[in-house]
Amino acid sequence: MTTREILCLNVGSSSLKFALYRMSDEAEALLASGVVERLGQPDGRFWLGSPHGETLADMSGEFPEHRAAVRQVFDSLEKHGFSAPDAVGHRLVHGGPDHTGPQRIDASLLAALRRLIPLAPLHLPSELEVIAAVAAHFPDLPQAACFDTAFHRTMPELAQRLPLPRDLWGEGLRRYGFHGLSYEYVVSVLGAAARRRTIIGHLGNGASLVAIQHGRPMDTTMGLTPIGGVIMGTRSGDLDPGVLLYLLREKGYDACRLEHLVNEQSGLRGISGTAADMKTLLARREQDPRAREAVASFCYSVRKHIGALATVLGGVETLVFTGGIGERAAPVRWEICEGLEHLGVRLDPSQNSQHAATISAVHSACTVRVIPTKEDLMIARHTRAVLSSGPTR
Repeated sequence: MTTREILCLNVGSSSLKFALYRMSDEAEALLASGVVERLGQPDGRFWLGSPHGETLADMSGEFPEHRAAVRQVFDSLEKHGFSAPDAVGHRLVHGGPDHTGPQRIDASLLAALRRLIPLAPLHLPSELEVIAAVAAHFPDLPQAACFDTAFHRTMPELAQRLPLPRDLWGEGLRRYGFHGLSYEYVVSVLGAAARRRTIIGHLGNGASLVAIQHGRPMDTTMGLTPIGGVIMGTRSGDLDPGVLLYLLREKGYDACRLEHLVNEQSGLRGISGTAADMKTLLARREQDPRAREAVASFCYSVRKHIGALATVLGGVETLVFTGGIGERAAPVRWEICEGLEHLGVRLDPSQNSQHAATISAVHSACTVRVIPTKEDLMIARHTRAVLSSGPTR
């Protein structure tokens, strides 16, 4: 039995989440986890904790970029007595059309990922920066790439195709889907139940849904990028392309300004005019009509997409909520499910308010579950598999 300690890194635009696992055939043990937040700002924060809830480090400081964050993670783990990991696994948002499974990172893969930057310009550059920072710190340490798009690559081609000229398909313009590591974990928890008609909603600051049948994805709400689909914290979700053309022609927007608009200024933040955080909006909605409208718009958007995915599946037998909002915002789950009675969805108010594992009423034809996601554990599993068997495509 080979035991490996694997450091999992999950890069955000201004953050770096990490988790250290000890992995073997017999056990999967979380040793430590933490986050470096507000990169590039003077009020940055580093936090390191044990799996038992003990805070090992909590400090403020300035972390100018992701490289500095990587150094802080390695230095702090060493300071607190953790040995150097046997490997590092990375969550990469986009794998393009060719990368359908986790792979060991080498020069060839890095070159391919650089060519994919136009498909994920907000994510891949910082993810590549973190890979380089790890290599600079430990040049011989194996690293693995775990692609968030890989889970969806088995979707039917009909669901992947965009209504564009066929030659653009050959250039990689298609519906990829995201949050794949999260969905993969939830499917592993569901087990045999995932063979039934299942819809999973990963609802957080970024949000999407996927339709599952026979354990495989049939359709999903995000497309070429993580901008499309349902309304999100700061992202617009689906938009009439004419809106963008109008802003280009009539308002003088360029590509950079449009990108900032649909990624940073829209969604819950755009509708409320104040906040992108669902917890804040829920606290304000009784007094602030714009906060109330933002929450209602989010729930309406998710509910509408559940209906669409139920049509893809020919009904729904299991509905799963995961992600920060999906796991912890009981009022949002309740409002989403109101109006889904025709699909057999009925919640138990007490179970929902307690965030129980099953929140559907006893007589509900559709089982509704809450499953906390563990993307970092999926990264650890994939990285261990890559070390054992080599890269897969």
